[in-house]
Amino acid sequence: MHKTIDELSTRWLQRNLDSLTEDELRVLQSAIDRRPISRDPNESLSGPGRFGDRVADAMARIGGSWAFIVSFLLFLVVWTIGNAFLLTRDAFDPYPFIFLNLILSMLAAVQAPIIMMSQNRQAARDRLDATHDYEVNLKAEIEIMALHDKLDALRQREILNMQSEITELAAHLKRIDARLGGVAS
Repeated sequence: MHKTIDELSTRWLQRNLDSLTEDELRVLQSAIDRRPISRDPNESLSGPGRFGDRVADAMARIGGSWAFIVSFLLFLVVWTIGNAFLLTRDAFDPYPFIFLNLILSMLAAVQAPIIMMSQNRQAARDRLDATHDYEVNLKAEIEIMALHDKLDALRQREILNMQSEITELAAHLKRIDARLGGVAS
């Protein structure tokens, strides 16, 4: 089965070669060359990364955890009780807690973009994973279609062999019939 990539793209993908993406061409070529297409997408992302990326990932991990939520809630309760009841006259941030409000606003102003940076990096990883999944699925489809082609070719060859055997058998029966007809007369 030595077909060109153009013939196979038309047969298996129902598109001409010019309309295929780079990834689809690579998958099709790997099917023709009988090479695996699967790889570990985490290998390309497993490097040390930039400092800012590591900080963003760590902050997203910490800021999105129950430990952070509970500890921050505990901090707010201590702050509120301390300034409203325990330090009543000497409270450094009396009710309505303007300084606490400022701290929370600054924390949100810094934390939100850092978490968004981490989410953008995760989205890029997800896109790589989705592309890889598409390539593997396409390769599997192509391999299945190639197996169907091989099975169809085998079935066709088997049918032709059976037809030639039937023809030979019919000729052999005619010869036997002719011999028997000559003996009976």
